Amino acid sequence: MANADHGGRPAEGFGATATGGARTRLRAARLGLWLIAAVLAARQVAVVLATPRGERLTDLETWVGPNGVLHVNGSLYASTRFTGTPFGGLALKPLTRSAEQALGWGWTFGTLLLVVALGLVAARALPPPVGRRTALLAAPVAVSLLMLSLPVRNTLWLGQTSIIPVLLVLLGCFTARGQRTSGLLIGVAAALQPTLLLFTPLLWCTGRRRAALATGATFAACTGLAWAAMPHDSHRYWVHHMAGVGLGGPADGLANQSLHGALLRLGLNGPLEVALFLSLGVAVAVLALRRAVRCFRDGRLLLAVAITGCAAIVVSPTAWQHQLLWVLLTVVGRVGRRASDRYVWPVTVIVVMTLPARMILPNMASLNPVRDNVVLLAALAAATAVPFLSRTSPYYRAPLPVAHAPAAPARFRHLPLAPVLRRVLTRPNLLLELLLLRVTYAAYSQVRLAAGGGSNSAGRAEAEEHGMQLYDLERTLRLDIEHWVNHTVVGIGWLREFLDQYYTSFHFFVPLAVLAVLYWRRPGDYRWARSALGFATLLALVGFWLYPLAPPRLMPTLGFIDTVHGVQDFSRPDYGTLTALTNQYAAMPSLHFGWSLWCGVVIAVLATRWWLKALGLLHPLFTFASIVATANHWVLDAAGGAVVVAAGFGLTYLLSGPRAATAAAAVREPVPNRKTVRG
Repeated sequence: MANADHGGRPAEGFGATATGGARTRLRAARLGLWLIAAVLAARQVAVVLATPRGERLTDLETWVGPNGVLHVNGSLYASTRFTGTPFGGLALKPLTRSAEQALGWGWTFGTLLLVVALGLVAARALPPPVGRRTALLAAPVAVSLLMLSLPVRNTLWLGQTSIIPVLLVLLGCFTARGQRTSGLLIGVAAALQPTLLLFTPLLWCTGRRRAALATGATFAACTGLAWAAMPHDSHRYWVHHMAGVGLGGPADGLANQSLHGALLRLGLNGPLEVALFLSLGVAVAVLALRRAVRCFRDGRLLLAVAITGCAAIVVSPTAWQHQLLWVLLTVVGRVGRRASDRYVWPVTVIVVMTLPARMILPNMASLNPVRDNVVLLAALAAATAVPFLSRTSPYYRAPLPVAHAPAAPARFRHLPLAPVLRRVLTRPNLLLELLLLRVTYAAYSQVRLAAGGGSNSAGRAEAEEHGMQLYDLERTLRLDIEHWVNHTVVGIGWLREFLDQYYTSFHFFVPLAVLAVLYWRRPGDYRWARSALGFATLLALVGFWLYPLAPPRLMPTLGFIDTVHGVQDFSRPDYGTLTALTNQYAAMPSLHFGWSLWCGVVIAVLATRWWLKALGLLHPLFTFASIVATANHWVLDAAGGAVVVAAGFGLTYLLSGPRAATAAAAVREPVPNRKTVRG
């Protein structure tokens, strides 16, 4: 592997023909990306070092702190918090003389340097040919993704050593000179994480047998050295704990993303679970190694290494979060014949490795098996199932193009159209859309909550002050109908139940139904409508942040009745805390009304029958009645919702031009001469 040409040098032809302006833009982009990587690194260091002692670097202090297991003469595993191999404990012995505070700073910055080195090696390992742009931008992008990944963040927080084995394997595969040196590095990595011995058959099957033998010999020597120095600990690790099982926490905990942990969480245990784990583990290892060998022979060396690392995650008895970095490296694999499918796998990997599972999947009991094992499923898919394209495939470098609507003049010719918002006629990949919608909504929920100060009790006085300001303005404009409507509806039982149900149920159901119908029947219009909805929601978040507002039901002196949530206890400081997942003071603008208005406009524009258009327009009217009658919004909140929706449609038009059908019609019809029209 080390002798293959994978340096990622730019093609000479490109360099000979590139203009000075293009080179300057590339250098500026590279500098900007490195600045982003530096900011992310500084952020991670600040988070770790700003945390009080005792709450940060807990694993490191467990090893080498004043009372760490490496300071005492007893067993490394007297406390189950030490999860490393006996060789790892032996290698850490010299660090016990360092003071905890100095070691904390040194260890954190040392880990950052290892992460940067890992990103540089991975960037240089991209399969050739590599264009100039990719060669210049790959390294800062790789380092930034590593800094954002959960394994790296977890490693920095805990003070773990999991970066070292991954870096040793990459160095052995891509930079080491000579097979013996390569095997030595990989063997040391396996001595730190035993399941990395899977790289031994990979080396053997790809013709690097000296490296395979050196890997096995190095692993045996390191393990034997630790056994001679610490026989009791070695016996306890390899025999009693079966290569670390049960160390660091219960094996069925959510943090253990191995096949063994998943089977335990599913309720299997005892000999049946062990037999199933061993049989499935062997099957996964064999299948993954066959795929890795094919990737190696195809010239995709980094992908071959990543697939083998994913198999090591699956077959390991315990795979804690800081040991899951191999999944991120599979982002280099290309999947899909169509250009619209090309980003599905990279986006999936980045989302899985940078966001917690609760943000990826909704909190539903039926989805618990998937959400609890999302990283394991990603590793299992990469190792055995994802159909990565071969470099010999005609679609590897030239996927099937996306169909676009014909170019049509926009009304504002001086505004350039954004290429990413061009009028695409084909529907996007469904998996990618569902993933992005879910992640976007999760991010929206987090930002919406943060806009209130992180909790509903934060900023209460300011929100109530804004509520009185809005109420006074409505009385001046003679729009203060909320109290009359609220108390009138309370006295009519069936109407109150109908509006309560409409408020709680249709807010999410109708927009999702409209998006689903557009995706299936009108893919070109789906993108246009989705973009408008996204812009409107982003603008609403700005409103939540800048103007926290108490809804009528949370104004203690105005006498409103909360028909949905019941009577509020205003004597409690946290009376507005109805749920921990939403900001009760995010009332302006009203997205209940805004999203319903978006639905009405889309249906009215795209529906082909008059009764469908009428139903679409009735939805925002019913929503307006429900938000006012239930005392959840002011009248002017609905006006704010209408403003952000109008702005969303306007921004979509400005950035992408008219929707696909309008653009096609404009091309078919001749554009009138402006001078003739004026005359």
